Amino acid sequence: MGKAKTDAAQTALAKKSGAGAKKPKNDAQLLIRINGEERDRFLALCDELDTSAAREVRRFIRTFIRKHQETDDH
Repeated sequence: MGKAKTDAAQTALAKKSGAGAKKPKNDAQLLIRINGEERDRFLALCDELDTSAAREVRRFIRTFIRKHQETDDH
């Protein structure tokens, strides 16, 4: 199959699977102060788990928001 056909097939597959859906841009920062030892342990653990500190903090924030939105709705 030619490159153009391959690219078109991949684009079609991505659209079917929902890939390429526009996500809000991460355009804001959050500055926090934490204990240096805790920071170092957190970063080391993230590295061991093959993830990033930013990804885990974002995951925490999203989970926290969902949890508290559910309790606020009731």
